Amino acid sequence: MAELATIARPYADALFKASQADLQGTTAWLDELALVAENDQFLEFSDRPSSTTVEVLGLIQDVVKIELPQVAMNFLHAVIENNRLNAVQEMAGQFRSHVNAQSGASDALIYSAFEIAAPALAEVTQALEKRFGRKLNVAVEMQPELIGGIRVVVGDEVLDASVKARLEQMKVALSA
Repeated sequence: MAELATIARPYADALFKASQADLQGTTAWLDELALVAENDQFLEFSDRPSSTTVEVLGLIQDVVKIELPQVAMNFLHAVIENNRLNAVQEMAGQFRSHVNAQSGASDALIYSAFEIAAPALAEVTQALEKRFGRKLNVAVEMQPELIGGIRVVVGDEVLDASVKARLEQMKVALSA
């Protein structure tokens, strides 16, 4: 998907430069737009020649969970006019990379077999920050097939402390 990354780069760069005053707010609404843009039916609707920019903007405003500021509407207008809605997820990812680089943080995705209570998540986050040596922006996703424990992905690094991984290790050790 190098082409998508190439398409998204100027949008993400320009948005990052334009939103220095409110990076967290921009991240919030951009993530909402990325969720909408991953819907195939929405993309199909927006790609129809009969769909106007106003109709697509109206649909987005109806679907998103937050109030979109004027800068978001301007951004969306440019994206829709240039038929780039399919690249919004990549734009959001590149924007988040810029924000993380500026703050010295990384995104971490924790896969867990069970829900993690807020106090336990805070402890896990603190331990992971110590382990990875940087501040982490943590998100949790449920994966019941892990059986127990967690699996953490930070960039291209993976820490697998799940029961499933341990069982696989035991299987390999016993069959060797």
